[in-house]
Amino acid sequence: MIVVTGGAGFIGSALIWKLNQRGEEDIIIVDDFGEGPDRESSKWKNIVSLKYADIFDKEDFGHMISSGFLKNFKIDTIFHLGACSSTTEKNFSYLFKNNFEYTKYLCEQSIENDIRFIYASSAATYGDGSRGYSDDENMLNSLRPLNGYGFSKHMFDLWAKRSRVLDRIAGLKYFNVYGPNEYHKEGMRSVVNKCYHQIKETGKAKLFRSSNHDYKDGEQKRDFIYVKDAVDMTLYFMDNKIVSGIYNIGTGSANTFNDFVKPIFKALNAKEEIEYFDMPDILREKYQYFTEADMSKLRSTGYTKDLTPISGAVSDYVKNYLETDNPYFK
Repeated sequence: MIVVTGGAGFIGSALIWKLNQRGEEDIIIVDDFGEGPDRESSKWKNIVSLKYADIFDKEDFGHMISSGFLKNFKIDTIFHLGACSSTTEKNFSYLFKNNFEYTKYLCEQSIENDIRFIYASSAATYGDGSRGYSDDENMLNSLRPLNGYGFSKHMFDLWAKRSRVLDRIAGLKYFNVYGPNEYHKEGMRSVVNKCYHQIKETGKAKLFRSSNHDYKDGEQKRDFIYVKDAVDMTLYFMDNKIVSGIYNIGTGSANTFNDFVKPIFKALNAKEEIEYFDMPDILREKYQYFTEADMSKLRSTGYTKDLTPISGAVSDYVKNYLETDNPYFK
């Protein structure tokens, strides 16, 4: 049995899709679908076509664990991908409880019950990147995240190191993941998703104007990784339980936003036209102008799979998902 928290979310549902392709259906989905009209969620659409054994609310699952659930079921692996992933979330008490305390509880329970624990950290822990993007665990104490979300993730990485459990678990620092099933993320959707709709509606893609003299408009660089590649890397840690510690999940190659959106125009047979606009004040001082995962540590463990080129990944996303009547994994 495999547990996927955040299983109705972006990476979680993509992970279950890939598990289904491998013939795995003994899967428990754990997620928070919200309550009340102000928290209505469309995440349920991500799991309509997926095969799984059961599904539980996040809080209910926590109570079930405290009542001995893990001892009574043969759980092999817990993928803890559920979290508040909003980089603009200001309620740190919420981030603390959701991203740190809940993760710590699941980790402790997994270790106690000899269950493989694989959790989502984040590239947001690297802050402005001035200290590099190495996933060497000896570098953890030097990192300075720029927002509450990144710090809440960093707090657990530090706790895991202090508690000396990193040799028994795997923490994955996801960089800029994009692809199908991110539609519910609203403002946190990838640039590809946002620009696709802009191009369809106006013929133009809109990107942030640069506020850094070292970067021209649209030339800000990020390590963009297709969700299918990110999922393959994630499953590597289930298949290779001896591989533990903290690892980057990226491509190791930064691309400009301009180069990221151009394949959308090509996939749509549309004329390239990009419009730049000022980024909101809330982002300006905390904006990452460059990210690039150091992938040498993961590669050194034996991960050799080639990654999808950005042009091919964006084209696949647009043609086989965004342009279809049912854009979800199925």
